[in-house]
Amino acid sequence: MSVDLRTQYLGFFLRNPIVASAGPMTEDVDRLHRLEEAGVGAVVLPSLFQEQIEHDEHELHRLHLTGADSFSEATNYFPELDDYNTGPDAYLEHIAQAKAAVRVPVIASLNGLSRSGWEQFARLIEQAGADALELNIYFVPTDPEMSSADVEQQYVDLVAAVRQVVEIPLAVKIGPYFSAPLHLANRLAAAGADGLVVFNRYLQPDVDLETLQVTPQLALSTPLEQRLPLQWIGIMYGNVKASLAHTTGVHSADGVIKSLLVGADVAMMTSALLMCGADYVKRVIGGVEQWLEDHDYVSVEQMKGSLSRINCPDPKSYERMNYMRALTSYTQSQSHQIT
Repeated sequence: MSVDLRTQYLGFFLRNPIVASAGPMTEDVDRLHRLEEAGVGAVVLPSLFQEQIEHDEHELHRLHLTGADSFSEATNYFPELDDYNTGPDAYLEHIAQAKAAVRVPVIASLNGLSRSGWEQFARLIEQAGADALELNIYFVPTDPEMSSADVEQQYVDLVAAVRQVVEIPLAVKIGPYFSAPLHLANRLAAAGADGLVVFNRYLQPDVDLETLQVTPQLALSTPLEQRLPLQWIGIMYGNVKASLAHTTGVHSADGVIKSLLVGADVAMMTSALLMCGADYVKRVIGGVEQWLEDHDYVSVEQMKGSLSRINCPDPKSYERMNYMRALTSYTQSQSHQIT
């Protein structure tokens, strides 16, 4: 029996639900080629960061001012503007090259800083030919006067503003630290989000005990981290009018299958691809296909959401009751080991 792996995400019909998400694996055309050949359904390009653009422009301006008061002959060491990658030009060129190189949907990613920046660069990304845009909102509220309602409103206003200036599909990558994720998800969809990427993996800083500095530390995800997105996608499925993408902790065919069962339209992979390479996608696709055949499913659409909160035999497994059961089962297993 041949199973149908196709899925729909952001209005696109993908050949399968595996998406290579933003990261080093999607930052150059050769790797994009390999990912497409391995079978991914779509790719998300690395994020365009507004801060980096502004930093580069500031440094170039400073460099041009260096020695400006010296003899006129000294100006011959000024760099030519064409030799420097200022603004979003390199990123926009990457979009164009990616579109020319692969046939799967190319989703750009934007991490803005100001409202005008989000709007300006979203327009440029659309003009460059991206099939869709993922808003990588990475906001850590540090103002003690900012309430949770204020934070949510900032997200909603941002999505509405970008929706006004672009027509391509919009996905919003949100973090897990909201008091009512389902309510926010519906507000974002109403503001113009076509999809939600659950969840953004905020990277916490570490403390260097020798230098007494707060330092950034990047660690790849682990399969254990997929549980939080699984819970909330399972709750959102059937209650939010938007595509759902599971990101963080998807490392294998099992992770993809779990994502689909709770209601995700796609499963995004980054860390696993970095560790195992582009060809690992073939193994994951084969594992998903084999599982579907073994469990008598004819398509991804047939099994999608079958274990979501609205469809699973015990909806309370997504709520407080599951917490009590987990504690009880752990205590019982430990007591058996002791005896």
